[in-house]
Parts: sequence; C-alpha cells; structure tokens
Amino acid sequence: MTVSQSAVHAETFVRALYEDVAGPLYGYVVRLTGDRARAEEVVQETFVRAWRRAHKLNRGPEELRGWLFTTARNLVTDLWRSDAARPTTVSDERALGAAPAADDLEQAVQRWTVADALDRLSIEHRTVLVETYYEGRSVNEAAQRLGIPPGTVKSRTYYALRALRLVLEEMEVAR
Repeated sequence: MTVSQSAVHAETFVRALYEDVAGPLYGYVVRLTGDRARAEEVVQETFVRAWRRAHKLNRGPEELRGWLFTTARNLVTDLWRSDAARPTTVSDERALGAAPAADDLEQAVQRWTVADALDRLSIEHRTVLVETYYEGRSVNEAAQRLGIPPGTVKSRTYYALRALRLVLEEMEVAR
C-alpha cells in the first residue's frame, strides 16, 4: 500500500467510524464536561487521534468504540487537570461589572437620602408617594389600595411632593 492509499484508507476508516460513533460519543463527553463547545473539541480531537492511528487500530467494532470512549475520557481528564493547574482569569469586563461604579454609589446615596426624607413626612404623604412613585401605580390603583378617593390621592401627592422638597432643602440636599 502506498502512502496515498494509506491516507485514503485512514480517511474512509475514520469517516465510517465517525458516522457510527460520533453521536453517542458527543453525548458522553457533554455529560462529562457539561459544556457543549468543549465536548465538540474533545470529540474532534478523539477522531483526529483515531485518524493518526488508523493503521494501528485493527480491532473489532466494540473494541474501537471502547478505544474512542477511553480516549475521550482521557482528554476530558487532561482538560480538568489543566484547568485545575491554571489560576482562574477574570476578564476586565467581568471585574469592572462586579465592582460598584461611581454611578451605583451615587444612586445608593440618593436612595438613602430620599428614604430619610420620606421618613420625615407624615404617614399619609409617605404612603401616597410610595404608592404612586415607587410602586408605579396609577391614581385610581393607589386610591383603591389606600381606600381613599382618587381626588384625595391627587391632592395628597401634590402636597407630599411639596413637603418632600422642603425636607430635602432642610437637609441641604435640594435648593
């Protein structure tokens, strides 16, 4: 057999093997890795190794299948070992996303300030503002929840906002 005949034989051998075993092998490797992309890489490498050793793999179908599954398992084990040996790298985007941004801190301070100001309002004013602004309810929905007429919700909201502004001015937050 010439070199080109050997290559054609190896290619035909691996194609037939791939058609027969690729699906179950891929499922097996997905279960081992939990990652479809890695499983595809492992299956591909397994068949590359089968192609390289085609002249040595003169075995029956069950032995070949066992060899493929064992090779794939060994490749997955090598991946686990290499992952364990390497420290986990964190991309700049992930690190930046985890760190609080200046805007986040500013928003937190604003929330605390507004919460403090709301605590200084009367219960009627506070509840109407919470219902309409924080809960996002319409005047009619707020009226139903609070058990008061819609006109009362409107007027309380108006006066509650004025009172809130005064409290914030007293706190030297708003001018």
